[in-house]
Amino acid sequence: MSRKSKIDTTDSIKTCYHCGDTCKEELVQYHDKDFCCTGCRLVYEVLNENDLCNYYDLEAAPGGSQRNVQRRDDRFDYLTDVDVNRKLLDFLNAEESHVTFFVPLIHCASCIWLLENLHKLHDGVVSGRVDFLRKKVQVKFRHDKLSLRDLVLLLSRIGYEPSINLSDIDKKEVRTTDRRLVYKLAVAGFCFGNMMFFSLPEYFSEAELLGDGFKGLFSYLNVLLALPVFFYSASDYYRSAWYALKNRVVNMDVPIVLGIIALFFFSLYEIFVSGNEGYLDTLGGLLFFLLLGKLYQQKTYDTLSFDRDYKSYFPIAVTRLKQDREEVIPLTKLEVGDRIRVRHEELIPADSILIEGQAHIDYSFVTGEEVPVVKRPGELVYAGGRQKGSSVTLTVQKSPSQGYLTDLWNNKAFDKKKTDSLETLANRISGKFTFTILAIAFAGLAYWGVSDLAFGVKVFTSVLIIACPCALAMSTPFTLGNTLRIFGAGKLYLKNAHVIERMAEVDTVVFDKTGTLTDPARASIRYEGEPLSADTKAIVKSLVARSIHPLSNRINAWLEGVEEASVADVEELKGKGLRGVYSGQEVRLGSAEFCGVESFPAEEGNQVFLSVEGLQLGVFLIKSGLREGIDKTIRALGEDKVIHILSGDQGHERGNLQRVFGDRVIMNFDQSPAQKLAYIRSLSVKGRKTLMVGDGLNDAGALKEAHVGVALTAKATGFTPASDGIMDADTITRLPDYLGFAGVSRRIVKASFGLSFAYNVVGVSFAVQGLVSPVFCAVLMPLSSISVVVFTTLATNYMAHRKGIKNKFG
Repeated sequence: MSRKSKIDTTDSIKTCYHCGDTCKEELVQYHDKDFCCTGCRLVYEVLNENDLCNYYDLEAAPGGSQRNVQRRDDRFDYLTDVDVNRKLLDFLNAEESHVTFFVPLIHCASCIWLLENLHKLHDGVVSGRVDFLRKKVQVKFRHDKLSLRDLVLLLSRIGYEPSINLSDIDKKEVRTTDRRLVYKLAVAGFCFGNMMFFSLPEYFSEAELLGDGFKGLFSYLNVLLALPVFFYSASDYYRSAWYALKNRVVNMDVPIVLGIIALFFFSLYEIFVSGNEGYLDTLGGLLFFLLLGKLYQQKTYDTLSFDRDYKSYFPIAVTRLKQDREEVIPLTKLEVGDRIRVRHEELIPADSILIEGQAHIDYSFVTGEEVPVVKRPGELVYAGGRQKGSSVTLTVQKSPSQGYLTDLWNNKAFDKKKTDSLETLANRISGKFTFTILAIAFAGLAYWGVSDLAFGVKVFTSVLIIACPCALAMSTPFTLGNTLRIFGAGKLYLKNAHVIERMAEVDTVVFDKTGTLTDPARASIRYEGEPLSADTKAIVKSLVARSIHPLSNRINAWLEGVEEASVADVEELKGKGLRGVYSGQEVRLGSAEFCGVESFPAEEGNQVFLSVEGLQLGVFLIKSGLREGIDKTIRALGEDKVIHILSGDQGHERGNLQRVFGDRVIMNFDQSPAQKLAYIRSLSVKGRKTLMVGDGLNDAGALKEAHVGVALTAKATGFTPASDGIMDADTITRLPDYLGFAGVSRRIVKASFGLSFAYNVVGVSFAVQGLVSPVFCAVLMPLSSISVVVFTTLATNYMAHRKGIKNKFG
């Protein structure tokens, strides 16, 4: 097969055959097909050589762009480490190994087809199985023919490089799907369906046509089918009720268990003693609907991670220099004093001293500030930043577990689990409900049992069956589960349904400023004053390049491409500005007072003055672009809630923010991560129910401490701090609607409780008089459950439409 490739620089814009990107910078042609880069062409070559080009037939341009993918094969050398292998592998025996990878690029049918045909690329692969929703692939391979390193290299070469980070080899808690609930639901559904089939003659009063033999047979078959439902499917309810009673509390599962037991044993009495049919089909229906409601609440949020620490963010390996030779080692084996090399877009894994090269460190996820900070040899570089530009060499000063970034997780706020201590409305009323129903049931038994014990037992059982609070129990999970789905469609992903209840209680909203209220794309800077000469620009560039202040960073970015001048004695005075000496003259950049010049009122934004020997040359007017519509959002929230703004920046924008948001907003600047956490804690001590909205790792402690913590991100599956929810940055203006709808959901739950109580009052009043049989009660019970489910589902959908939430996102 001939291989002809050429670089084409024609003006016509073409799209890549592999990934679909436009071929603007480069056009690589191979086999009469266009590719945007050599990487995409190489993937095509691999697939073509192995007769796997059906990959391109299932979807058009199904691959991911390979333009910026690293091609260094040695970057996977750490996978030869025995300890790393042992921790990454799911299963290992003498011949075969199993491993599961998270592959972010999985997105279509072509991806699934290719990853499940890996055995055609290498005979060491036994099989591949894709979990599309979680974007995971499990690969079984023979380690005598294919090493773990070579398997990852194979996936990388076909464009599906796995995402492997430190948390993958140091798992504190494995989140798995609750398969037991699925099994219990399946058992209940199977038994319920068959019991209904055997009970059909009873439903239509045609049982006498069967004859006594078949009638008895169907009843006994129902008993056999009821046994796994009673002992297996209902086991979680028994366990919950037992723990509640053991702790001297009564939760909603206690009356449910009483109803299940009464229904089961009274049915056995009816079948074996009285010769009747019993109500075991109703028992099956009861457990089926209860478990279905439970499963409905467990949404597909497993692909999102709400509890994360620095290990979810750090790489699994690092390049160490030993006697001027590079070796890739696991991060866990990095030691203080080691020399490491960090390339473009790689993360600084530990607090280190820069010894070679010029570093441009992007700390956007640590501080929220998006402009890279320039570092020179001899300066300290903190962990968590990402290098932009050519490779640099550093000497490790602290281990990865003891650096600045990881100190954010040493606070006691991260040692505690934020338990769902809020009792549900159902649990708060279940005690009184249970005791009331029991009192009525026993009163009916005593009253009627004096003259007719059988009739008294019938009344007792009818009351317990008709008043069984399954509808009460199902209203909460179905309502909040549907609310979770609606929020998810609107790109607000909550950890669980309990967060909705806490959101309904929020009376205080705290915002981080940088990256949360501001939008980097909307930031602007302009200069007013004497025109800046090339020399003046070089002097200013030299000053701001030595500062880590956000305003200096913005000016530095504005002067991109300008060569620095040789400025002596550069000094930064915190909260004031920068000064240095050039050609014997002192140059200052900062506040008007620091520069010794007169200030003037600015309409908005910040002022950074430039002066030489006390004479003003001009001023930089810097505006941090607020997110579009965020002013209306803050004012809408401020109508019934207290609004706070916490920022790690200096208070240089206080006036502008107060003008935009109003004087009622409480603002605090120059806040460290520890101070943010302490501030949230002080609000909690005062009894405030706080919602914290932040985006950076410096907000992690505050998010964890708040009553509700929501992490703002431009990519829901990317890294975010530990939180109760993850919100897409574009939907932050919908926050008032979300908080309002959380309250609406709570009211819908209360309304469904009212509906359930009305049913119970009417039903019990008839049952206690013996006017309805247990059969009739058993029919009414699932109908009441279905009616509550229908009511809550329709009500939440209707209110979502009415508030515009579902119109926009549903």
